[in-house]
Amino acid sequence: MSKYFESNPKDFLAVATPGAGKTTFALTLANELLARRVVERITIVAPTEHLKTQWAEAAARVGIAIDPTYSAGQGKTSKDFVGIAVTYAGVAVNPLAMRLRTERFKTLVIMDEVHHAGDALSWGDGVREAFDPAHRRLALTGTPFRSDINPIPFVTYAPGDDGVPRSLADYTYGYSHALADHVVRPVLFMAYSGEMQWRTRAGDELSARLGEPMTKDQHQHALRTALDPKGSWMPAVLEAADKRLSEVRRHVPDAGGLVISTDQESARAYAKLLRAITGESPTLVLSDEKAASKKISKFSDSQDRWMVAVRMVSEGVDVPRLAVGVYATTTSTPLFFAQAIGRFVRARKRGETASVFLPSVPHLLENASQMEVERDHVLKRKKNDDGDIFAEEQHLIDAANASEGAADDLLGSFEALDSSAVFDRVLYDGGEFGHSGEVHVGSEEEMDFLGIPGLLEADQVRDLLKARQVERAAKQREVRPQRVETVEDVSTHEQLAVMRRELNGLVAAWYHRTGQAHGITHAELRKQCGGPAAAVATGEELRARIDKIRDWAVRKSS
Repeated sequence: MSKYFESNPKDFLAVATPGAGKTTFALTLANELLARRVVERITIVAPTEHLKTQWAEAAARVGIAIDPTYSAGQGKTSKDFVGIAVTYAGVAVNPLAMRLRTERFKTLVIMDEVHHAGDALSWGDGVREAFDPAHRRLALTGTPFRSDINPIPFVTYAPGDDGVPRSLADYTYGYSHALADHVVRPVLFMAYSGEMQWRTRAGDELSARLGEPMTKDQHQHALRTALDPKGSWMPAVLEAADKRLSEVRRHVPDAGGLVISTDQESARAYAKLLRAITGESPTLVLSDEKAASKKISKFSDSQDRWMVAVRMVSEGVDVPRLAVGVYATTTSTPLFFAQAIGRFVRARKRGETASVFLPSVPHLLENASQMEVERDHVLKRKKNDDGDIFAEEQHLIDAANASEGAADDLLGSFEALDSSAVFDRVLYDGGEFGHSGEVHVGSEEEMDFLGIPGLLEADQVRDLLKARQVERAAKQREVRPQRVETVEDVSTHEQLAVMRRELNGLVAAWYHRTGQAHGITHAELRKQCGGPAAAVATGEELRARIDKIRDWAVRKSS
């Protein structure tokens, strides 16, 4: 507010992390400008129909009457209203009508999640035409801008050191800043791995472990196998998430959980699984229909445990009591991930924590670890052919890599066969916490992390994670169960399971010793010893890798 009124700019871009209070800031500013008679009318532009209503309700609480039912062809509204709320799509349909309204009064235009104005050329052109004559414009965003070539209207760009134009924010309030101010909750990312099996269109049966090195297509198919409600992975993770929710509700009685699904069919199946686990029917939100907004509002005001949603609960949708999430969607762009995680971080009182359960796949874990990174909107790459004969083609290569690969046509559609879940690790505050060896769902080792109290300061969470990790390691050293049978005494599949656990335990120990990620270590072992992924490797290949990593440990010690 101070920064704004120091310069009283016509355009102002505020970039703030989800949950930091952008709506409160915008409406407080609007109230002040109305009181000073700087503006006469308010126009709020939001991404979705539901958010129009949410903005109108928030404005009513501060004494500003907003009409969320206004349409461009309507022309006038009741004199009871000081302003209107519209969507970006609605503006693009009839920008001239919006322009006439904007010209008629001294108007403040609030553009919520303004990056949407760059999603489609027609949206951006419509916003520019409709609101060019506005007296004041306030742009808000809480998620990273996309790296594309569509400029966002009324956003200032300037070339960086590399010559690439980037957006300039007038005020930035990042996640780490908000966390230090106790405005948002710290997030515990609970990553789960496991064995996945699926069949390709060609009839080949493939097997892989989540988190191990694979091609892009295999990663995608392994993820889809994990999220298949008919497998064992999703039921196990949903049960673990419900245990975590029960622990949180010991300290936060109205805490709620949310499962973010890819499609309606999966959402219904997840709801059925949750009903079997909890004995309660979760709230099911399937689309942007009007009834969905009412369901979200009702859930927000209740003490129900779970909600399952496909698209509705994304950016801007405010359900402050959400504290536990299950990221069960194949959509994994940094933008969507930030929007989704933003639903869990809004703090109501000091000490609340959020927990998000997700598959242990590289791109999701990377998104989780990069959550605090700020990214400006980049308009285009600077072309430079000096010393690079392929420079002009690089953007085509990047575009091809960003889309589904050619191997998709070869692998074709797939059928999920089976899946299993094991606890992998917790990502928190830039670090990773876990136990050596396989941590099975429902074990005491898993409860070391699921049972973390729901009310703790950020530094207390970190200290507790470290302490439980150290305590468990000490117990494992003290109490070594006597092995009744040798590896050779049991059946082949049991031998392989024992060796895989031993290998995974050694890889985990290597990570704690060197900081090298599990996947990189597995990849290096395969490179030096040969053979496929550990999930389908032979006993001889597994033994070679075990001996190799032990050799690394000896050489590093010496």
